[in-house]
Amino acid sequence: MATQDRHHQLADMSADAVLSFAEDQHAARQSAERAILEAAYQWAVLHSPDALPATDKRGRERAKPAGAAGTPRITEHAAATFGARIQTSPYGAKRLIADAVDLVHRLPKLWAGVKAGQVRSTHARHVADATRELTADEAAWVDAEVVEIADGRLAWTRFEAVVEGKVAAASPELARAKEEAAAKDTFIRRSRVDKHGIMTMTIRDHAAVILGSEAGLDATADGLKDQMPDATKQQRRLAAFALLTNPEAHLDLTVGPVKPKVLIRLHCTPDSAIARMEGHGPLTTEYVRHLVEHYASGVKVQPVINLNQGASVDAYEIPHRLREAVHLIHPGDTFPFAANLSRKVDLDHQIPYAEGGPTSTDNLGPMTRTHHRIKTHAGWEVRQPFPGIVIWRDPHGAHFLVDQTGTRRVTGTTADQTPTRAEIALMQLTVDWAA
Repeated sequence: MATQDRHHQLADMSADAVLSFAEDQHAARQSAERAILEAAYQWAVLHSPDALPATDKRGRERAKPAGAAGTPRITEHAAATFGARIQTSPYGAKRLIADAVDLVHRLPKLWAGVKAGQVRSTHARHVADATRELTADEAAWVDAEVVEIADGRLAWTRFEAVVEGKVAAASPELARAKEEAAAKDTFIRRSRVDKHGIMTMTIRDHAAVILGSEAGLDATADGLKDQMPDATKQQRRLAAFALLTNPEAHLDLTVGPVKPKVLIRLHCTPDSAIARMEGHGPLTTEYVRHLVEHYASGVKVQPVINLNQGASVDAYEIPHRLREAVHLIHPGDTFPFAANLSRKVDLDHQIPYAEGGPTSTDNLGPMTRTHHRIKTHAGWEVRQPFPGIVIWRDPHGAHFLVDQTGTRRVTGTTADQTPTRAEIALMQLTVDWAA
């Protein structure tokens, strides 16, 4: 049904009809998710180790178990092509394929329910992931225990709790080993939940340590009531935390703690009210001024890099200034549907340096090591017709355009469409590749 027709149809529906329509669409979505899960398994079947070429080339593609230990092996980079077609990263597709393979080979009751339309694919996948470290017999026991409730009858958190309990009951030894590992996995670090100028710190330690620290925090916060009469309890707790961890902190929450030396990368333009802090997100320029005035002991302004002028060097090695320019052009991994925004990635010569590819902004793109290996060994091809516009071709001939707005599957334009600059470049590259 065309979108416009659907809008008109919904506008004429009664309340009961809208509910029936939504119910039908929900069922269709569930069916489609099951079908994609089945397709993921078939993709694994098609990419057995027999599909690998016989070569001793360093870094060549290998075969690995698709799911849990003992499941059939598939080619290492098979997931990348499948993931691009369903608009997800190679990592996401790898997890999907692993879940499908485990369901077929280790969780037959759940798999039969998926194929019969009686088990939700999300629930089946959760069990597959939760049982991956169990033996085949232990996984089969969990399969029989949870299949009846994997149809969506339980709220998701309740279903998770049941599965967690069954997995622990299936292998008490593994549960104990995880408890021991968790006891060693203690830390204090900043979290990734950083927006609007606010950051989050996560502390993970033994329960007794956390409870004791919390009691000390509350006691210190209570002692600040006279000094901070208008503050909320949480504001006093934050001030107490600052005092306990940094004795020179100021109680005035608008002033902030002492000013240690830190590196903050801010990207600002004169005509915008919004700046971007790397690793954090957008900030208003007013907040940036506040940040500099109250928290910065010194500000170092880096020279502006003109991204409209391509930069290059006559060497394979990439100097810092060129790396900075590439990062500004490509703030994230350039592989289709990739999510990584870190600077700690490979800078790939899209046309290999050994084949005449320059070390320049229009031939370099950041990628994780895994995506770099996929590009090198799994039959993917990439070109960058303009800095910041990257066009990929997968091993089966599909094209994807990656730029700062994300990834799009690109096809030819129709007669009534004016091709964009990128589509013109894609059509030319398609002709060149075909030749």
